[in-house]
Amino acid sequence: MSSKRLVAIVVGSALAFGAITWWALESSGVAVLRTRRADGSPRETRVWYVEHDDGIWVEAATGERGFLVDIRRTPQVVLSVGDHSAPYDAEAVDAPSGHDRIRALLRAKYGLRDWWIGLLQDTSASVAVKLHGTDR
Repeated sequence: MSSKRLVAIVVGSALAFGAITWWALESSGVAVLRTRRADGSPRETRVWYVEHDDGIWVEAATGERGFLVDIRRTPQVVLSVGDHSAPYDAEAVDAPSGHDRIRALLRAKYGLRDWWIGLLQDTSASVAVKLHGTDR
């Protein structure tokens, strides 16, 4: 096999991997979660979300995710879906039942996309975050 052909295969594979990953992460069902860092500056994080009968749920893939650290300190957030933004009080659900719930909800909503991202990011210790309307 020629080196040009090998380079073409490697580059093509990398482009395909990137395209599939972009599709999985960004093609639909993505919201922007706004939190505040310790210094007060805003943080915007693109997240998958699931509207369930008792609130909106998002997932922090690890306990060290910046937005989760922000929420533990200041639980007031804003979630934007398309052109609609609303304030919420965020609650980290650290119990195994929270992890099981968010994994099941995301699997049901995102299907193959969730499976693909699961190959790239270990979510076995993810933390569920439940968003409650601020008028409760």
